[in-house]
Amino acid sequence: MPRQGEPQLFLGLISGTSVDSIDAALVDLAGGQARLVHAVNMPWPDAVRDRIFFSRILADTQLHSLNDLDIEVAECFAEVTRKCLKEADVSAESVTAIGSHGQTIRHRPDGDAPFSLQLGNAERIAELTGIDVISDFRKADIQAGGEGAPLVPAFHEAVFRDPAIDRVIINIGGISNITVLPSDSSHDVLGFDTGPGNNLMDAWCQRHRDLPYDDQGRFAASGKTDVKLLARCLMDDYFDIAPPKSTGFEYFNLQWLQGHMIEELLPEDVQSTLCDLTVTANIRDINRYAADTSEIYVCGGGAQNDEILRRLQDKTMAKVSTTEALGVHPDWVEAMTFAWLAYRHVNELPGNLPSVTGADKPVVLGSFSPVSEPAT
Repeated sequence: MPRQGEPQLFLGLISGTSVDSIDAALVDLAGGQARLVHAVNMPWPDAVRDRIFFSRILADTQLHSLNDLDIEVAECFAEVTRKCLKEADVSAESVTAIGSHGQTIRHRPDGDAPFSLQLGNAERIAELTGIDVISDFRKADIQAGGEGAPLVPAFHEAVFRDPAIDRVIINIGGISNITVLPSDSSHDVLGFDTGPGNNLMDAWCQRHRDLPYDDQGRFAASGKTDVKLLARCLMDDYFDIAPPKSTGFEYFNLQWLQGHMIEELLPEDVQSTLCDLTVTANIRDINRYAADTSEIYVCGGGAQNDEILRRLQDKTMAKVSTTEALGVHPDWVEAMTFAWLAYRHVNELPGNLPSVTGADKPVVLGSFSPVSEPAT
């Protein structure tokens, strides 16, 4: 263990629903306080990214066929780890553990046999990096009766909660989730997936502009929101389900969108409507569950979308900013979360919030994959 005052380094890895890149964040967690040391991201190799998207359409009974992809994903995660450590001039021996979220392929917490599957073989990452790996963070929460998601609210509470200010953190990745952080410590933190984040906008932009995402929201800004389409989308039952709840690309995807009759609309008008769908779903839930909030902070890829930020501010009296105003760059909050969860695991501390996931109790999250000792 590090001596008092020495850094205690953990590295967090994640690739989100959009599968645009892998994020790596090296975090000093000495004393349990999270300080970002260095962070990088790395685009997926096109061939691996294509295989990840293909794997999403497999039936549950076919998921066993993904062993090779599991290793390929792990090798990409190991590569970005080495890149991060090299740029930070930090040795692998200095890192206590890697917290690897992996790449989600299936999230089914509400079936007869609930599960959540992430690719990125932890044993292979440990082998290639020489660092112990904590992975499979959702399993223990699901086994305790929870949704296994979202997991970021626990980190949001640890880093962003203020005893004098009611805050909400909006994490806009492929799926969007909110964390309600009451100033009154006697009130539980609340968090849940509000619905689509960037995933529908990204998919629509790819289809009609041959671009992986809507840079700064320019495509959405060029269109006009169709109020009828927006109303039809918001009538989906998911938006009225009380938390705890979580969702994913299995539900909110282009097939879901096509079911709302969009053929007669201009592509830019659909994009504008999808932008307003993300914004409106978040603001409605904030008004419903955090009406007294005075500050809203955005992180994730959506924090880079000026049109999302502008429309959020237009729909609320609360001040809207990004988590950079709180000292944490919005690009790295999720990767830092999994470094923090690895720290919690190593120190045998719970990593979930039952008030968020619906689990029966707080539990230590993750499975430990140590570096194998060389054969003698």
